[in-house]
Amino acid sequence: MADRRVIRPDWPWADRAGIPQAVRSGNTVYVSGQTGRTPDGEIVGEDSMLEQSRQTFRNIREVLEAAGSGMDDIVSLTAYLTDFTQFKGYAEARSEVFPEINCAVTGVEVSRLAEPGLLIEIEAVAQVGG
Repeated sequence: MADRRVIRPDWPWADRAGIPQAVRSGNTVYVSGQTGRTPDGEIVGEDSMLEQSRQTFRNIREVLEAAGSGMDDIVSLTAYLTDFTQFKGYAEARSEVFPEINCAVTGVEVSRLAEPGLLIEIEAVAQVGG
């Protein structure tokens, strides 16, 4: 069985959530769904898919770094959006992070997320050194 390590960045709100922000198993990092919440727990960009997406990608970067990985190691992204009419904001933020998409990408529209005000949640899978 591969070594399994729970990843918990030092985010005050994350302790209250009670779940790991990622799990590293061997060379694979499974990032839990990240949102437009700052490390202090504030939701950014009310009604702005672009701003929430940017914060979400910052969170993913921080979680991956805590796991010994990075954005270039991502092999799969799954984005859950509450409003596909705002897809352009997500796509713009994603293009800022990935000028060339070199991972599998899925977008899913959902009726809501875990907390009012959240517009997007993104899961990622990365291969360390991938």
